[in-house]
Amino acid sequence: MSNFNSRVYSLRITLFSILVLTVSACSEPVSYDFILRGGTIIDGSNGAAYQGDLALNANQIVAIGELGNAIGQTEVDVSGLVVAPGFINIHSHAEGDGLPTAVNMISQGVTTQIMNADGFGPVDINTQFESYMQNGLALNVGGYIGFNSVWREVAGTENIRPTPAQITQMQDLILAGLEAGAWGVSAGLDYVPGYYATTEEVIDVLKPFAAWNVVFTNHDRVTPESGYSSITGMTETITIGEETGLIPLVTHIKVQGWEQGRADEILERMRVANTSNSEGAVADLYPYLAGQTGLAALIIPSWAQAGGREAMLERFRDSELRARIIEEAEQAMDLRWGGPSGVLVGGQQELADIMNDLDTDSHGEAVIRILEEADNGVILRFGSEEDLIKIMQHPSVSIACDCDATPEGTRAHPRYWGTFPKVLGEYVREKGVLTLENAIYKMTGLPAKTIGMEGRGLLKPGMAADITIFDPDTIIDHATFDNPTAKPDGIAYVFINGELAFSNGTVTGAQAGKVLSRALP
Repeated sequence: MSNFNSRVYSLRITLFSILVLTVSACSEPVSYDFILRGGTIIDGSNGAAYQGDLALNANQIVAIGELGNAIGQTEVDVSGLVVAPGFINIHSHAEGDGLPTAVNMISQGVTTQIMNADGFGPVDINTQFESYMQNGLALNVGGYIGFNSVWREVAGTENIRPTPAQITQMQDLILAGLEAGAWGVSAGLDYVPGYYATTEEVIDVLKPFAAWNVVFTNHDRVTPESGYSSITGMTETITIGEETGLIPLVTHIKVQGWEQGRADEILERMRVANTSNSEGAVADLYPYLAGQTGLAALIIPSWAQAGGREAMLERFRDSELRARIIEEAEQAMDLRWGGPSGVLVGGQQELADIMNDLDTDSHGEAVIRILEEADNGVILRFGSEEDLIKIMQHPSVSIACDCDATPEGTRAHPRYWGTFPKVLGEYVREKGVLTLENAIYKMTGLPAKTIGMEGRGLLKPGMAADITIFDPDTIIDHATFDNPTAKPDGIAYVFINGELAFSNGTVTGAQAGKVLSRALP
C-alpha cells in the first residue's frame, strides 16, 4: 500500500471511530420494564447454569445475559438465587375452586397446569375453561380431553360393549376436544367406566387421531387377571400408543406392591417403544411412595362399582356378593399395597386402627362398612425408594404433582403443597440423584416438549415471562401426611405472564393466568 493510501485508510478509521464514539455517547441506555440482576440462569434446556441478567417487557422475556447499562423500570438483585422457567405441571385434577388464587401451586413455583387427568373432566372443554376465566386465573391452565368422560357420555357406567355407532360418537367427542385445543387424550383405565373398555376398543376409538401427534396419558390398569401387575398395566398404555400413533405417557409412573424392584423392566419397555417420539414412551412422576384416590376406586372390584354408588351399596347388602367383594378387595389391597398397613383412610386414619374400632379382622369388611357410611378419600402406600430414583433419573420422565390448584388449607396428600420443592431440596441438594439443571429440565422444558407446548418451558427471548426464582440452598418441602398443607421454603419470586404472582413468601393476588390451547396440526 502506498504512503498516500495508508494515510487515507488511517483517516477513514479515525473518522469511523469518532462517529462510533459520538453515537455511543448520544444514544440512550436500553430500557426494560423489569430486570432481574445477577441470578444463576438455568434455562430449562438441560444445559449448564450461568450467571446473568434477565429482562422483561410486558408478558415476554426480551433479553438474557450481561445487560450492563440497561435500565429497568423495576430492578431486583437476585444474585445467589436460581432463575428458572416457571414449572409446568402436566397432571392436574383441578376442579376450578382453587384457580383464582392457586396458592399451593404458585408457592411451589408452578405457573402452568394441564387439567382433566386420568380420563376425567368435562367433555366440553370450551365451556369448562370459559367458566374458569370468568372467576379469574392465578396461573395458566390447559386441559386434556378425558377418555373416561367420553366413554361415560356415550356408553354410561355399565360394563357393556359399545356398538360401531357408539365408537363413532366417542371419536366425534374426542375430535371436538382436540379441535378446542386439548393437549392430548387422558385416560384412567384403572377407574370405572374406563376400566370396562377393552384394549382393542380403546385403540379403535383413538386410531383416527395419529396425525394430531398428541399424548395418550393413562393411569395404568392394574387387574386381578394380571395378578395386579403394574408393569402389565403400564405396558398396555405403551401398546395403545404404539397401535394408535399417539405418544404413550405413563402418568404418575410407579412399580407397585409385589413387583417392587423391577423398575428397569418398564423403563426398558419405554425406551424401545415404537412411537413418533424420539425417546420412545414418556412418563411423569411425583416424589412420594403413596398415592391418593377414592376409597372404592381401586379397592372395590370394578364389577361391583357398575352403575354407580347406589348400585354398589345394593350389592353390599347381598350376602353372597358381599363375601365375593370382600375377598377380591382384600386381594387387591394385599398385592398392591401390602395389606391394611398400606391404607390410610381420609388421609388420617390407619385402616388397621379402624378394623380394631369395628371389631373385625377383615380389612375388606372394614372398607365396606366405611363406604356404607360415606364415600372417603384414601392414601395408598406403594413402591420402593430405589425404584422411585431410577424412574426419576430416566431421560423422558417429567416431574408432575398429580395435584391441583386448591383453596388454601385443603387436600390430604402432601404432594399438593410440596412436590417441586421436595425434588429440588431432597433429591437434588440432599441426595444428589439429579443435577439442578436436569431437575429444572424435568419441571419445565421436558413437560413442555412432552405435550407439544411452544413458547413456555424455556428462558430465552420471545418466550412467555413465566419465571420461578428460588434459593437452591434452602428450597425444601414441609408438607407431610400428618401436616399435608404446610408450605415449602425457598421460593423467592414467581412471575406469570410478566406479572409478579409470588413474593416474600406469599401470593400477590395477581390473576395473570391464561387458558392455553394446543395449536391445530
